[in-house]
Amino acid sequence: MFDYTLIHWLAFLSAAVLLNLSPGPDIAFILGQTLRSGRRNGVAAMLGGWSGTALHVVMAAAGLSAILATSALAFSVVKWVGAAYLIWLGVKMLLSKGDSFVSSGGSNDVRVQSVYWQGVLVSALNPKVAIFFLAFLPQFVVEGAGPVGAQLFLHGSLIIVVAAFIEPPLVMMGAKLGAFLKTSPRVWMWMDRGLGALFVALGARLAASTR
Repeated sequence: MFDYTLIHWLAFLSAAVLLNLSPGPDIAFILGQTLRSGRRNGVAAMLGGWSGTALHVVMAAAGLSAILATSALAFSVVKWVGAAYLIWLGVKMLLSKGDSFVSSGGSNDVRVQSVYWQGVLVSALNPKVAIFFLAFLPQFVVEGAGPVGAQLFLHGSLIIVVAAFIEPPLVMMGAKLGAFLKTSPRVWMWMDRGLGALFVALGARLAASTR
């Protein structure tokens, strides 16, 4: 079971690295939270993104992603909810005065938990990820290497493992840059607005997307 060649692993891991390096809502959210609120919130956003991706992996392994690929209604519902959520996050940043859209009240644990769940939603409400996994993962299914669902789950989980090597250094660098930028309130405010515009643009792009 799970008997693959070296060429198979090299091809898959190369694709997984490129996938994790490609810009998208997940990376934008992680870096945005890190720059604006520090390493702790960046890690929470990262873990939330991984959790949302894990949901897509389970859906792909169970065949549920096929529903999004074949049902125009299901795709549209998830797409519009995801787009609205991204735009809402962006507008909150655009309207801020340099402070985080995560409430400044309450304990740090509450704020971190909020960022985590926001990260989950940013990833989970992107139907393009589900459809991408449905198209990407089956290419690495090898006949006789095990049940198809198990192979899909293995390769999907390994994409998250690869992310665990790529994204933490980004969080560390983002935290240092954010600490430097905090010394200038005006720069901080315009960075908030720039990130807000980015999220609105990502939401609009998702809303305009087709399967």
